[in-house]
Amino acid sequence: MTFALSREHETFRRSVREFAEAEIAPHVAQWDKDHHFPVDLVHKMGDLGLFGLTAPEEFGGADGDFTSLCVAIEELGRVDQSIGITLEAGVGLGILPLLAYGTQEQKEHWLPDLVAGRTLAGFGLTEPGAGSDASATRTRAELDPSTGSGQAEWVVNGSKQFITNSGSPITSCVTVTARTGTRENGSPEISAIILPAGTPGFVAEAPYDKLGWHISDTHPLSFTDVRVPADSLLGERGRGYAQFLATLDDGRIAIAALAVGCIQACLDLCVEYAGERTTFGVPIGTKQGVAFQISDLAVMAQAGRALTYQAAAMKDAGAPAKDVKQAASIAKLYTSESAVTATRIATQVFGGYGFMEEYPVARFYRDAKILEIGEGTSEVQRMLIARGLGLPVE
Repeated sequence: MTFALSREHETFRRSVREFAEAEIAPHVAQWDKDHHFPVDLVHKMGDLGLFGLTAPEEFGGADGDFTSLCVAIEELGRVDQSIGITLEAGVGLGILPLLAYGTQEQKEHWLPDLVAGRTLAGFGLTEPGAGSDASATRTRAELDPSTGSGQAEWVVNGSKQFITNSGSPITSCVTVTARTGTRENGSPEISAIILPAGTPGFVAEAPYDKLGWHISDTHPLSFTDVRVPADSLLGERGRGYAQFLATLDDGRIAIAALAVGCIQACLDLCVEYAGERTTFGVPIGTKQGVAFQISDLAVMAQAGRALTYQAAAMKDAGAPAKDVKQAASIAKLYTSESAVTATRIATQVFGGYGFMEEYPVARFYRDAKILEIGEGTSEVQRMLIARGLGLPVE
């Protein structure tokens, strides 16, 4: 299977790079310092068609491939990781579940604004005591058939944490997993329910004070007797957790693209700096100790990009789900850990300047660590890879 980018993909890459350099690069340091979420930029990304890359034309999308989305995420992430994750989560965790599991009515209601970048949607899986462990989910939804309106309603109580795009001024909804019953074997029945922002009892708590991703919108959520119509169920009742796991498989490829952008940024910054910064009368790039470290960055970028776009090509080609899952985990594991290493190398190459917030490498250093955690930790990826190899790992 080929995973070489087409001429159209490369042309698209250049257009996104030009957009990022013009619309993000001049402002990103101040946005990061202020923890400012740039709504106007999100709208501009929507105007460029970034949120609609994989959506059908009937909802205003380009009906394109997943590879194009990865290209866009990589190029945005090369300038700033927070902006890259805003797109990744907006599409991968907001739009794609609606496309995959939503009814026609749900799609027609939510997708046009999401695809246009006028609004954002969140994905609520993680809780204070639950993430990969579905049985630990404590958020509950009970179906109340006897409401005053005559229409049955879900009544949701619980909380979620670390939810991206969940409390911004343009967040329209968050899809959450909740216990909707108990199976015959005693395990919880987990379903997915769409909660519109602004519904009474649905509160996006104060944003987190994060180590990195300062521009990204991230909140804990609480639900107190949140009532939504019965038709707010996303997909089949009891299949919510399985739906979200399938969503995460795609998301891991997109996170790998974000990590590749981080690695490429470190490479670009280091090549420029090592050619200009002099010690003992010569550029530091003439020193093997520096040059070899930067060479390692080039290897990481090339290898990570190959793994990422191979996985994306497999998804676009309709490869078996288990093969895509394996490729996604391998790409996510390698690129996220390489991104953390790359930012450490870049900070070292910059020396004392790398420790100063006025230099982008400091921001990338802070932003990189979450790549090893979000959408499945490195430990989870190793477990999934081992299972894919047929090993009896728990």
